[in-house]
Amino acid sequence: MAKPKYETRPVVLTRKPRHIRKLRRILIVCEGEKTEPNYFKSFPSNPIVYDTIEVTGIGNNTVFVVNEAIRLRNKALKDGEPYIEVWAVFDKDDFPVSDFEKAVQLAMENHIKYAYSIESFELWYLLHFNYYDTGMSRSVYIEKLSSLLGKTYRKNDVTMYKTLSRKMHTALKNASTLYTRQCCKPIAEQNPVTLVFLLVQKLAGSV
Repeated sequence: MAKPKYETRPVVLTRKPRHIRKLRRILIVCEGEKTEPNYFKSFPSNPIVYDTIEVTGIGNNTVFVVNEAIRLRNKALKDGEPYIEVWAVFDKDDFPVSDFEKAVQLAMENHIKYAYSIESFELWYLLHFNYYDTGMSRSVYIEKLSSLLGKTYRKNDVTMYKTLSRKMHTALKNASTLYTRQCCKPIAEQNPVTLVFLLVQKLAGSV
């Protein structure tokens, strides 16, 4: 009996395409051009939370800051490279309360996270040293910081993160306590307060 003939065919092994994880990017849009960007750009990498931090300082008013955050968020979505979080960082300073409230409302409506300070970002620095719950002007912030640092405080100082990093736990505790006390008041009555601790908690991986 003739043996059956078998046709041999090459075996082709197929591999499932490897899934390439998108970069986890956090965008921080700041009102100030130097102070806040210099601080946030100094944060060390934290691969548990994010791959990169992108920080931009625009030097414009509160509402413009939020609108720019929305624009950059939407552009990233359109480009297929979304951010995992987008933050707007701005101060009350001398802007009218109505503008400040409008910026907060705009951020909430467009799912932009915000870290505002009343009166200014330097309050976050002061809370590394002591707890403050009395309203102060920006000039007083500068005076106190210079005294506590033992040198003249400069807004464009690129070493502030390094200088204050060992006291971060104190600042987080003080800022959180202050916010708990102030958050139920109308914005016009919250002086002083800073929500920067919420963003710092995120970057530090403590939330």
